[in-house]
Amino acid sequence: MHATRVPLTSLVNDPLAGSASSAELQSVDRLLNAERTSTLQRITSLTRQFDAIVESTVFTTNDDEHDPEGATVAFERAQVGALLAAAKRHLAAVDRAATRFLDGSYGVCERCGQAIPQERLAALPAVGTCIGCTSRNRR
Repeated sequence: MHATRVPLTSLVNDPLAGSASSAELQSVDRLLNAERTSTLQRITSLTRQFDAIVESTVFTTNDDEHDPEGATVAFERAQVGALLAAAKRHLAAVDRAATRFLDGSYGVCERCGQAIPQERLAALPAVGTCIGCTSRNRR
């Protein structure tokens, strides 16, 4: 079952209560914008770190196995690269959440169509699934 367009009823956790108030909508908008800004800052920082690691190895051998610091540099490059990839995925999730916010489906589970609890949205503003669907997906 796919989520239907619901006017953010999950923010008040009562489907009978109607749509969210203007203050609640502004709060969600601020939260998503803050999340996007911090994620972009993290991407910028990680990109600088990654570029610095790559630049530091320009004049060294490409033989990580025999270079005493090769394994350390390779590990560091892989670690920062993985963090950068995760930050980019998170930015995409934040952008999808912003799209759901604009079309009125933010706060509705993308899988089962049920309301996502306000506490979950506050902790994970970019989340698109309820706890039940997330845990079923991980099994």
